[in-house]
Amino acid sequence: MMNKQIFFFFLLILFSAATIFSQKRFAENEFTTLNRIENDSLISGRTKIELSGKTKYTDYKIFSHKGDTAYIDTTLTILKEYQFNYLRKDNFELLEFHNQGQTFNNLGYSFDNLKQFTDIGFTAKQFSYFEIEDIDYYEVPTPTTEILYRTGLQQGQVVDALFTLNFSKRLNVSASYKGLRSLGAYRRSLASNGNFRGTFHYTTKENQYEIKGHLTSQDFFNEESGGLTTSALENFISDNPDFQSRERLDVNLTDAENQFDSNRTYLEHSYKLISSKDTINNKDFSNLKVGHIFTSENKSYNFTQATATTAIFGAINGTDATDNTAKSKITNNEINLEFNSKYVLGKFKAKANYTSYSYGYDTILNSNSTIQIQTLKLEGSALSFGADWNAKIKNFKLNADASVTPGSGILSGNFLKGEAVYENDSLFTVKGSLLISSKSSNFNTLLHQSKYDNYNWENNFSSVNTRDLGFSFNSKWINAALNFTNIDNYTYFDENNAPQQFANQITYLKVKANREFKFWKLALDNTVMYQNVSSGSSVFRVPEFVTRNTFYYTDYWFKGKPMLVNIGVTFKYFTKYAANAYNPLLAEFILQNDQQIGYPTFDVFFNAQVRRTRMYFKVDNVTSGFSDKNYFSAPNYPYRDFTIRFGLVWNWFI
Repeated sequence: MMNKQIFFFFLLILFSAATIFSQKRFAENEFTTLNRIENDSLISGRTKIELSGKTKYTDYKIFSHKGDTAYIDTTLTILKEYQFNYLRKDNFELLEFHNQGQTFNNLGYSFDNLKQFTDIGFTAKQFSYFEIEDIDYYEVPTPTTEILYRTGLQQGQVVDALFTLNFSKRLNVSASYKGLRSLGAYRRSLASNGNFRGTFHYTTKENQYEIKGHLTSQDFFNEESGGLTTSALENFISDNPDFQSRERLDVNLTDAENQFDSNRTYLEHSYKLISSKDTINNKDFSNLKVGHIFTSENKSYNFTQATATTAIFGAINGTDATDNTAKSKITNNEINLEFNSKYVLGKFKAKANYTSYSYGYDTILNSNSTIQIQTLKLEGSALSFGADWNAKIKNFKLNADASVTPGSGILSGNFLKGEAVYENDSLFTVKGSLLISSKSSNFNTLLHQSKYDNYNWENNFSSVNTRDLGFSFNSKWINAALNFTNIDNYTYFDENNAPQQFANQITYLKVKANREFKFWKLALDNTVMYQNVSSGSSVFRVPEFVTRNTFYYTDYWFKGKPMLVNIGVTFKYFTKYAANAYNPLLAEFILQNDQQIGYPTFDVFFNAQVRRTRMYFKVDNVTSGFSDKNYFSAPNYPYRDFTIRFGLVWNWFI
């Protein structure tokens, strides 16, 4: 509730400021795009959108955390269909639970987004969490708004609202809030989540000083059912007509819920000690810059239940403690020195970080626990040193990020991420990448408390060592990627819900390819993923094949072509595998050997674009009414039945 108040207060300030700081306004028809599917402004080589008047679409800029530039895009493509979901990302490698706002199972794994330091854990609650890298910054000539609306399941909806404006060309602020509430079709599946993001970005007139930052406040609440009971599962699989209303099916937990909360303050600023417009070929050093980055992030998780369920979680010996919240706080200060030099072929940044952490509980939760009061919290600090390098040699780009944290504490380890990119104009791009990481496993695998006896532990695990080698090829003919990953000391939750480390090495191969075929007004978009775990398949489980094939029709309707439509059907299938089970107490996925999951689904969609509004109408799992009831997101958790959804994305440029 607090982050909702923060959002509306922040939004009120922005609207008030917009009336004070007047800006150029569009004529009614000044923001008009060439509404063609091949002109998606976010796709490399496809930036043909034009605007009449003095303001162009390239004036509406989006800056990523790393400073990459994109443009606010109002076109309709098949990529937009894939991204029109609660995450607003293509979730090809994820398996949704039946209600939006719930968690996801994994159909594949990516390691290119590993963090340098350990995290609190409770990973099932963090699929829709906004990390530092997920926050965007803006530069817009006029106040700009985007609204996403999508219906929920049974009762509720999701709304994602963005408002951003520039007080001047050098100062931008934005406020965003994504709120969701959805009841779900099964008992005890209510989801109520919120993500507030507020950003600002300012540079001085000569770009001597630059500062940007953001505030986030995020909360994720879920009622937890524990899945269907044995008898309810039989009624679902046999398609008993008395249980077509899914709320009639019994569930294992009747009063359980969990909550994950977070807030973060991020501030990054820099000052140019030497500023020159000369190129790096004319000076040994130019644009010498000193910078500072401050991050403070708090996370908390708790599982509450009024009535104990020993048949599910085992024996219970709780104390009188009223607060069972696990809390973490990580504070980081970075000092860096960046310069351009012809000797390093681009930008080089040397950096030093001082990081402190705290994780744990306020009191003992279980009277049978061997955890001592003096070890209720894991606390410490560490120094790390590293460098970033960004170089360009003709058509080659080289990027590297490296750091090392000496010592033997929880934060000790090393991190190296590098990539080499070759671009042949707009024809194709080839990229090779390397990731080497050594860090501690998540905090909740090292220390956890519960009133249930089996969920109390203290561990002294070895560092998890990850090595990932990747190659990708992108062109107008085909997009393909290959990743080869090795993991030592892989940490997982076993069949008994306890954290373990795998004694051997995980060896994981993933190959993914995408190709779209077009004929007349028809298109067939195909994505196929092959995976093989040659070592460690007993604890690291993925389906061998995942495929998604979308056949769709695209055309303009009505006189004057005011509406662009996409009409099609998407087929998705993954081969059977022993998918991990969901544990609502831990908010983690655990190993299981009782059920194999793998099935096809068909989704039908009708999407349309009118000016800057994209409308979406979708029917999920259309064949569920007559197909076998073998579709599950995790053991005991059925995937959604036949469901009709609609929504829209609407942009205003004042």
